[in-house]
Order: sequence, then structure tokens, then C-alpha cells
Amino acid sequence: MIKYTLRRLIQAIPTLFGITILVFMLMTLVPGGPTAALSGDPKMTPQQKARIARQLGVNDPWPIQYVRWLIGDQWRQIDTDDDGVPDTQGTRLGILRGDFGNSFAQRRPVLDIIGERIPATLELGLASLFFGVVIGVPIGIIAAVKHGGWFDSTTRVVAVIFNAIPVFWLGLILILLFGALLPQWLHNANPTLFPTVSPILPMGGRGPSVLTGGIPPIYQRLQYLILPTFVLATGGIAGYSRYMRASMLDVIGQDYIRTAKAKGLSMRQVWFKHGARNALMPLATFLGPAITGLLAGAAITERIFSWPGLGRLALDAVTALDYPVVMAVVILSAVATILGFVLSDILYALIDPRIRFS
Repeated sequence: MIKYTLRRLIQAIPTLFGITILVFMLMTLVPGGPTAALSGDPKMTPQQKARIARQLGVNDPWPIQYVRWLIGDQWRQIDTDDDGVPDTQGTRLGILRGDFGNSFAQRRPVLDIIGERIPATLELGLASLFFGVVIGVPIGIIAAVKHGGWFDSTTRVVAVIFNAIPVFWLGLILILLFGALLPQWLHNANPTLFPTVSPILPMGGRGPSVLTGGIPPIYQRLQYLILPTFVLATGGIAGYSRYMRASMLDVIGQDYIRTAKAKGLSMRQVWFKHGARNALMPLATFLGPAITGLLAGAAITERIFSWPGLGRLALDAVTALDYPVVMAVVILSAVATILGFVLSDILYALIDPRIRFS
């Protein structure tokens, strides 16, 4: 297993380099380029804009720019005076050394900004993944066991609805429901118990003290996780339940299931211990990338609920033409995706001990 994992990671290196080339090429094709992002002041003279272009090195050939970004920081200000002497000297770190440069908008190191957003993204992503698996997998198993019954039919309809509803629409509907409609209805029904019309759940943010510095422990702000977690988990519940149902239907007709029943085992042991373990194999294909894909964030959900994660950071960076932040988020997402597929192979062996990688 260790040798196989190392071999897969080594094989992923060319893929990662290909992604870096594609990302850098796409970013250089964006109209205006990084020079426009830093020279948005209408009072800036053409000479100042030309100086910024020299500092960024955007006038160099594309391969030179890419190599400089890869092994030397393209976004670090390195200018040449009229006498040909560089203003800044010294080693320039590149992304291979973990230096993505400074943010155009925030004027801080990109990795520091991303490091501040990762905990929020992992918090929301892990919560949604947990409820998606914990709720979706048992629903799929029961739907397969009760094949053709009312539970199976109901869960299939709900899964289709969850898959069809856009995330942004569901988030806005929940905000309208818990922020205005339901509080107004409760106030009209019992003004004594509900004297004011106030939101039942927080409409956004990660906690009450985010703006004042310091975030309370998660058990003190669970109410802030309810709505965004539900919005993100609906897709997972629908997907995992349908895949688990299809896989379980194939498993329950196998000989070892009939043997387990003939041995007198309880139905719970037959379905959940013997059947579910083998039915989880196809699910491992999606679970691996889903786990590491948490770093990519949920851009739309984080934007709707003002959640300070990587997804919202990426959207803000695209809007502000913050090239270093956008490229850093894309590269980290690519690395997470590659690790996710390797993790899927490892999950195969953990779920089914018969699988061995030579």
C-alpha cells in the first residue's frame, strides 16, 4: 500500500505541472492582466503604468513569466532603473517554495490570507460531509431493503428535488423563511411568547464575535452552522443515498447475503454488517475527492451566508482581479483533487480487505 501510494503521488507530479501551465496561461489571457489590476487609479501616468509592467515582468515572453512564477515570485516588485540596476535584489521564492506572492487587494502574503480562511472552510465542509454521509448512506440502505415501498419512493422523489433545486435559490429561500416569514407567523400567532419579529437562526456569518476579534468555540455557535450546512448537505444526501441504493440493490442478491440469512443472523447484521460494507465500494470513488475537496470551499453557499471561507475568498479575488489569490486557490484545489483520488484507492483497500495493490 505504501509503495502504491508513493507511486501514485509521483505519477501525479506531471499532472500537477500541466495544471500549473494551464492555469497560468488562462490567467495571462484575461483582458488587462495584472497591470490593469494595479493601475486602476485614473490619475496614474503612462510612465507609472509602464513601471508597474516592468515590476511584474509582464512584458517578458510567456515561458519566462511562467518559469519565474514557478521558481521565482512573479508578483514581487522587481524593477530596473534607467541605469539598468535592479531596485530589489535577492532570491525570489516561487510556488514550488510555497510563496504565492502578495495579494493585490490586501497587500499581504497570499498564504497568510488562505491560512485564515481554511479553518472556516473545513468547519463548514466537514459538517456538510458528515451529515451527507451519515444521513444519505442509511437512507440508501433502507431504500434498497424496502425496494418498491413507500420509503423508497419518497426518498427517490426527495433526492430528485434536492438535486434539482439550485443551491443559491435554496439558500435564499431559507433566509427568507427563517429570517422573515416564520418569525412573523410566530409573532402573529402568539405575541406574548414572541413579542418581536427577529430571525430564528442567524442569517450569515461564522459567529457573533468575528468582527470584534476572536471566535467562540464551535459548540457555542452551532446555530450559525445550521443553514449553510443544510444547504451544502442536501446535494450530498441525495447523491450518497441514490448511489448507495443502487449499489445495495446489486449486493442483496448475492449468495453470501442468502447464506447470512440462512445462518439466522438478524436483518440488521445482514444489511448493515455484510451488505453495506460491500455496497460502500462504489461510494469510495466519490468520498475520496469529496474529503480533500473541502479545501476548495463552497463558493455560492459561503457568499450567500457571508461565511469567511476559501470559496468566498476566491469570488472576491476574481471580482477584484486579485491574480495571486485566484491562482493560489486554484493550485491548492488541484492538489486537493489529486490527493482525493489517491485517497479513494486507499479507501478501497480499507473497505474491502481482499483488494491488494502490488
